[in-house]
Amino acid sequence: MTMNETKRLLDTLKQCLRARGMTYRRLARALNLSESSVKRLFANESFTLARLERVCAAIDMTVADLVHMASRARETRAHSLTLEQERVLASDATLLACFYLLLNGRSVEEARERLGLPMRAMRALLAKLTEARLLDVDTKLKVRLHASLPIAWRHDGPVRRLYERQVRAEFLQAPFTGRGEALTFHSAELTSASVRILLRKIDRLAADFADLAALDVHAPARTKTSVALLMACRPWVFSMFSAYRARTA
Repeated sequence: MTMNETKRLLDTLKQCLRARGMTYRRLARALNLSESSVKRLFANESFTLARLERVCAAIDMTVADLVHMASRARETRAHSLTLEQERVLASDATLLACFYLLLNGRSVEEARERLGLPMRAMRALLAKLTEARLLDVDTKLKVRLHASLPIAWRHDGPVRRLYERQVRAEFLQAPFTGRGEALTFHSAELTSASVRILLRKIDRLAADFADLAALDVHAPARTKTSVALLMACRPWVFSMFSAYRARTA
Protein backbone atom coordinates (compact mmCIF):
# COMPACT_ATOMS: atom_id res chain seq x y z
CA MET A 1 0.00 0.00 0.00
CA THR A 2 1.43 3.39 -1.01
CA MET A 3 1.66 6.34 1.36
CA ASN A 4 -1.19 8.07 -0.48
CA GLU A 5 -3.38 4.98 -0.15
CA THR A 6 -2.55 4.68 3.55
CA LYS A 7 -3.40 8.33 4.13
CA ARG A 8 -6.68 7.98 2.23
CA LEU A 9 -7.57 4.89 4.27
CA LEU A 10 -6.87 6.61 7.58
CA ASP A 11 -8.65 9.80 6.49
CA THR A 12 -11.68 7.66 5.67
CA LEU A 13 -11.40 5.93 9.04
CA LYS A 14 -11.37 9.30 10.83
CA GLN A 15 -14.40 10.35 8.79
CA CYS A 16 -16.24 7.18 9.82
CA LEU A 17 -15.32 7.65 13.49
CA ARG A 18 -16.56 11.23 13.39
CA ALA A 19 -19.78 10.21 11.63
CA ARG A 20 -20.41 7.61 14.33
CA GLY A 21 -19.67 10.11 17.09
CA MET A 22 -16.71 8.02 18.25
CA THR A 23 -14.24 10.24 20.13
CA TYR A 24 -10.63 9.29 20.87
CA ARG A 25 -11.64 8.81 24.50
CA ARG A 26 -14.45 6.39 23.70
CA LEU A 27 -12.27 4.56 21.20
CA ALA A 28 -9.52 4.23 23.80
CA ARG A 29 -11.97 2.54 26.17
CA ALA A 30 -13.12 0.18 23.42
CA LEU A 31 -9.52 -0.77 22.61
CA ASN A 32 -8.44 -0.88 26.26
CA LEU A 33 -5.78 1.74 25.58
CA SER A 34 -5.03 5.20 26.92
CA GLU A 35 -6.38 8.17 24.99
CA SER A 36 -2.83 9.37 24.34
CA SER A 37 -1.94 5.97 22.85
CA VAL A 38 -4.88 6.17 20.45
CA LYS A 39 -3.88 9.68 19.39
CA ARG A 40 -0.34 8.44 18.72
CA LEU A 41 -1.71 5.63 16.55
CA PHE A 42 -3.36 8.15 14.28
CA ALA A 43 -0.52 10.66 14.42
CA ASN A 44 2.10 8.03 13.54
CA GLU A 45 -0.22 6.06 11.23
CA SER A 46 1.07 2.94 12.96
CA PHE A 47 -1.82 0.49 12.65
CA THR A 48 -1.38 -3.26 12.51
CA LEU A 49 -4.10 -5.15 10.64
CA ALA A 50 -5.36 -6.59 13.93
CA ARG A 51 -5.56 -3.14 15.50
CA LEU A 52 -7.31 -1.74 12.42
CA GLU A 53 -9.86 -4.56 12.61
CA ARG A 54 -10.57 -3.70 16.27
CA VAL A 55 -11.02 -0.01 15.48
CA CYS A 56 -13.43 -0.85 12.66
CA ALA A 57 -15.32 -3.27 14.90
CA ALA A 58 -15.80 -0.49 17.45
CA ILE A 59 -18.01 1.33 14.91
CA ASP A 60 -19.66 -1.81 13.47
CA MET A 61 -17.54 -1.90 10.33
CA THR A 62 -15.16 -4.35 8.73
CA VAL A 63 -11.82 -3.52 7.14
CA ALA A 64 -13.41 -4.46 3.80
CA ASP A 65 -16.10 -1.80 4.39
CA LEU A 66 -13.38 0.75 5.13
CA VAL A 67 -11.39 -0.11 2.00
CA HIS A 68 -14.55 0.18 -0.10
CA MET A 69 -15.34 3.60 1.34
CA ALA A 70 -11.74 4.76 0.85
CA SER A 71 -11.85 3.74 -2.80
CA ARG A 72 -15.06 5.73 -3.25
CA ALA A 73 -13.39 8.74 -1.62
CA ARG A 74 -11.28 9.12 -4.77
CA GLU A 75 -14.45 10.01 -6.65
CA THR A 76 -16.12 13.41 -6.71
CA ARG A 77 -17.55 14.35 -3.35
CA ALA A 78 -21.02 15.00 -4.76
CA HIS A 79 -22.37 13.71 -8.05
CA SER A 80 -24.35 15.91 -10.42
CA LEU A 81 -26.86 14.68 -12.96
CA THR A 82 -27.66 16.34 -16.25
CA LEU A 83 -30.70 18.60 -16.41
CA GLU A 84 -32.45 16.08 -18.65
CA GLN A 85 -31.77 13.26 -16.16
CA GLU A 86 -33.29 15.36 -13.39
CA ARG A 87 -36.32 16.08 -15.58
CA VAL A 88 -36.83 12.36 -16.22
CA LEU A 89 -36.71 11.58 -12.50
CA ALA A 90 -38.94 14.49 -11.48
CA SER A 91 -41.57 13.55 -14.07
CA ASP A 92 -42.31 10.21 -12.39
CA ALA A 93 -42.44 9.95 -8.60
CA THR A 94 -42.23 6.14 -8.70
CA LEU A 95 -39.17 6.30 -10.94
CA LEU A 96 -37.50 8.75 -8.56
CA ALA A 97 -38.34 6.53 -5.59
CA CYS A 98 -36.87 3.51 -7.38
CA PHE A 99 -33.66 5.39 -8.16
CA TYR A 100 -33.46 6.56 -4.54
CA LEU A 101 -33.75 3.00 -3.21
CA LEU A 102 -31.11 1.68 -5.61
CA LEU A 103 -28.78 4.55 -4.68
CA ASN A 104 -29.19 3.58 -1.03
CA GLY A 105 -27.96 0.06 -1.64
CA ARG A 106 -31.24 -1.79 -2.18
CA SER A 107 -31.24 -4.66 -4.64
CA VAL A 108 -33.72 -4.66 -7.50
CA GLU A 109 -35.89 -7.19 -5.65
CA GLU A 110 -35.77 -5.19 -2.41
CA ALA A 111 -36.72 -2.01 -4.27
CA ARG A 112 -39.55 -3.80 -6.08
CA GLU A 113 -40.97 -5.13 -2.80
CA ARG A 114 -40.63 -1.75 -1.12
CA LEU A 115 -42.55 -0.07 -3.94
CA GLY A 116 -45.13 -2.87 -4.12
CA LEU A 117 -44.68 -3.34 -7.87
CA PRO A 118 -45.04 -6.41 -10.09
CA MET A 119 -41.81 -7.43 -11.82
CA ARG A 120 -43.08 -6.22 -15.19
CA ALA A 121 -43.52 -2.68 -13.82
CA MET A 122 -40.11 -2.87 -12.13
CA ARG A 123 -38.45 -3.84 -15.40
CA ALA A 124 -40.13 -0.87 -17.07
CA LEU A 125 -38.65 1.48 -14.45
CA LEU A 126 -35.21 -0.05 -14.92
CA ALA A 127 -35.55 0.42 -18.68
CA LYS A 128 -36.34 4.13 -18.17
CA LEU A 129 -33.37 4.56 -15.82
CA THR A 130 -31.14 2.77 -18.34
CA GLU A 131 -32.41 4.96 -21.18
CA ALA A 132 -31.63 8.04 -19.06
CA ARG A 133 -28.10 6.67 -18.57
CA LEU A 134 -28.52 6.55 -14.81
CA LEU A 135 -27.63 2.87 -14.57
CA ASP A 136 -26.92 -0.34 -16.44
CA VAL A 137 -28.67 -3.61 -15.63
CA ASP A 138 -27.69 -7.11 -16.76
CA THR A 139 -29.85 -10.14 -17.52
CA LYS A 140 -29.70 -11.22 -13.86
CA LEU A 141 -31.02 -7.79 -12.78
CA LYS A 142 -27.66 -6.81 -11.33
CA VAL A 143 -27.47 -3.01 -11.36
CA ARG A 144 -24.43 -0.81 -11.95
CA LEU A 145 -25.26 2.77 -11.03
CA HIS A 146 -23.70 5.72 -12.84
CA ALA A 147 -23.98 7.90 -9.73
CA SER A 148 -23.63 7.50 -5.98
CA LEU A 149 -24.57 9.39 -2.85
CA PRO A 150 -24.52 12.25 -2.21
CA ILE A 151 -26.09 13.80 -5.30
CA ALA A 152 -25.94 17.56 -5.71
CA TRP A 153 -29.36 18.41 -7.13
CA ARG A 154 -29.60 21.71 -9.00
CA HIS A 155 -30.74 24.48 -6.66
CA ASP A 156 -33.60 25.48 -8.94
CA GLY A 157 -33.78 22.19 -10.78
CA PRO A 158 -36.82 19.93 -11.26
CA VAL A 159 -35.93 17.42 -8.51
CA ARG A 160 -35.14 20.12 -5.96
CA ARG A 161 -38.46 21.86 -6.71
CA LEU A 162 -40.30 18.55 -6.36
CA TYR A 163 -38.61 17.83 -3.03
CA GLU A 164 -39.42 21.30 -1.71
CA ARG A 165 -43.11 20.91 -2.59
CA GLN A 166 -43.20 17.56 -0.82
CA VAL A 167 -41.36 18.92 2.23
CA ARG A 168 -43.83 21.77 2.62
CA ALA A 169 -46.85 19.53 2.03
CA GLU A 170 -45.80 16.49 4.06
CA PHE A 171 -42.61 16.60 6.10
CA LEU A 172 -43.31 19.64 8.27
CA GLN A 173 -46.90 18.60 9.00
CA ALA A 174 -45.80 15.92 11.50
CA PRO A 175 -45.78 16.57 15.28
CA PHE A 176 -42.16 15.28 15.58
CA THR A 177 -42.89 13.51 18.86
CA GLY A 178 -42.09 9.94 17.85
CA ARG A 179 -39.01 7.87 18.52
CA GLY A 180 -36.05 9.03 16.45
CA GLU A 181 -37.73 12.36 15.67
CA ALA A 182 -36.66 15.87 16.59
CA LEU A 183 -37.76 19.39 15.78
CA THR A 184 -36.14 22.49 17.19
CA PHE A 185 -36.44 26.14 16.20
CA HIS A 186 -34.28 29.04 17.34
CA SER A 187 -34.42 32.73 16.52
CA ALA A 188 -31.95 35.39 17.60
CA GLU A 189 -30.15 38.50 16.41
CA LEU A 190 -26.69 37.55 15.15
CA THR A 191 -23.75 39.39 13.65
CA SER A 192 -22.61 38.61 10.11
CA ALA A 193 -19.60 36.76 11.53
CA SER A 194 -21.83 34.54 13.66
CA VAL A 195 -24.10 33.80 10.70
CA ARG A 196 -21.08 32.67 8.65
CA ILE A 197 -20.02 30.36 11.50
CA LEU A 198 -23.54 28.97 11.74
CA LEU A 199 -23.70 28.28 8.00
CA ARG A 200 -20.36 26.44 8.16
CA LYS A 201 -21.73 24.30 10.98
CA ILE A 202 -24.81 23.51 8.88
CA ASP A 203 -22.53 22.46 6.01
CA ARG A 204 -20.61 20.25 8.44
CA LEU A 205 -23.81 18.59 9.66
CA ALA A 206 -24.90 17.99 6.07
CA ALA A 207 -21.52 16.39 5.38
CA ASP A 208 -21.88 14.20 8.49
CA PHE A 209 -25.32 13.10 7.27
CA ALA A 210 -23.80 12.16 3.90
CA ASP A 211 -20.97 10.29 5.66
CA LEU A 212 -23.46 8.27 7.70
CA ALA A 213 -25.47 7.48 4.57
CA ALA A 214 -22.32 6.25 2.81
CA LEU A 215 -21.35 4.26 5.89
CA ASP A 216 -24.73 2.52 6.04
CA VAL A 217 -25.36 2.02 2.33
CA HIS A 218 -24.37 -1.68 2.41
CA ALA A 219 -26.04 -2.45 5.73
CA PRO A 220 -28.92 -4.96 5.52
CA ALA A 221 -32.18 -3.28 4.53
CA ARG A 222 -33.95 -4.69 7.60
CA THR A 223 -31.63 -2.68 9.87
CA LYS A 224 -32.31 0.69 8.21
CA THR A 225 -35.04 3.31 8.29
CA SER A 226 -35.55 6.07 5.75
CA VAL A 227 -34.65 9.33 7.50
CA ALA A 228 -34.94 12.94 6.33
CA LEU A 229 -32.96 15.86 7.72
CA LEU A 230 -34.09 19.43 7.01
CA MET A 231 -31.77 22.37 7.66
CA ALA A 232 -32.64 25.99 6.95
CA CYS A 233 -31.28 29.38 7.92
CA ARG A 234 -32.15 32.86 6.66
CA PRO A 235 -32.80 36.39 7.90
CA TRP A 236 -36.36 36.34 9.19
CA VAL A 237 -38.66 38.18 11.59
CA PHE A 238 -41.89 36.85 13.11
CA SER A 239 -44.87 38.41 11.31
CA MET A 240 -46.33 39.55 14.65
CA PHE A 241 -43.17 41.58 15.28
CA SER A 242 -43.34 43.09 11.79
CA ALA A 243 -46.98 44.08 12.37
CA TYR A 244 -46.06 45.67 15.71
CA ARG A 245 -43.26 47.68 14.10
CA ALA A 246 -45.65 48.88 11.38
CA ARG A 247 -48.14 50.10 13.98
CA THR A 248 -45.50 51.92 16.03
CA ALA A 249 -43.58 53.41 13.11
